[in-house]
Formats: sequence, C-alpha cells, structure tokens
Amino acid sequence: MGIRISSQLEERLKAEKIVWFTTVRRDSVAQPTPVWFLWQQGEFLIYSKPLARKISNIRGNPRVAINLNCDEWGGSVAVFAGLATIDFDAVPAHEVPAYLEKYRQGIADIGMTPEEMGEEYSAGIHVRPTWVREE
Repeated sequence: MGIRISSQLEERLKAEKIVWFTTVRRDSVAQPTPVWFLWQQGEFLIYSKPLARKISNIRGNPRVAINLNCDEWGGSVAVFAGLATIDFDAVPAHEVPAYLEKYRQGIADIGMTPEEMGEEYSAGIHVRPTWVREE
C-alpha cells in the first residue's frame, strides 16, 4: 500500500517539470540535484546517466528524498521520503509516452533527440515514497 496524497498534489506532480532529488554520499553529505521525473502509479520514475553520482549514492544508501519547489513565500511544500531502486534495463525514456510528452521540448532544448536522450540517460531510478509532507 502506498502513501496518500491530495488531488491537488497529484495534479501538481503531473504538471511540475523539475523536482529536487536528494541522495546521500558515503561520507553522509546530502546531494540535492534537480531532475526530470514522471509520477506514475504512486512512484517517481527518474532517468540518469548510468555512471552519475546519484547512482553510486543510491547503491550505498537507497533512502532518498524528493522535494518540489515551494512558492515565493515558503508555502506549497511537498516533500517525499522513500526508497530508490536502480533499473539498468529500464524501458528507454523515449519509449515511455508520458515521459516523452512531458519532456519532448526540454529534450530538444538541450540539443538532443529523444533517442539520444534515451541512450545517454539509460538508467531508470524508481522511487517508492514511504512518507510525504504536504502543506
């Protein structure tokens, strides 16, 4: 059974383009990184380069946090804690219709084709939230 979130947060997760994904290094230093994501079936899907720091961090400690940006006054807080798993055989990003629809323009803006993006960011990271703070 997953966590419960409000319908407003559910809609926000569909609309937001960036979340802050925080992993922890072996020396216990938190490493927040802005990432693209897809919220589906109660979990986050994030794509990464296979040799990225976040991948090695997750191997050492699968506990992660995901934060959405707050509003200019510190409201609209949404913070998730959860467990991350790495999938090196993930369906490529460009073959996930909802991901491609959400980020097609962003992929073009960074000078890549969807296929190039899928090849370079080939590691899938699944984050199953275990806790949420929603204000």
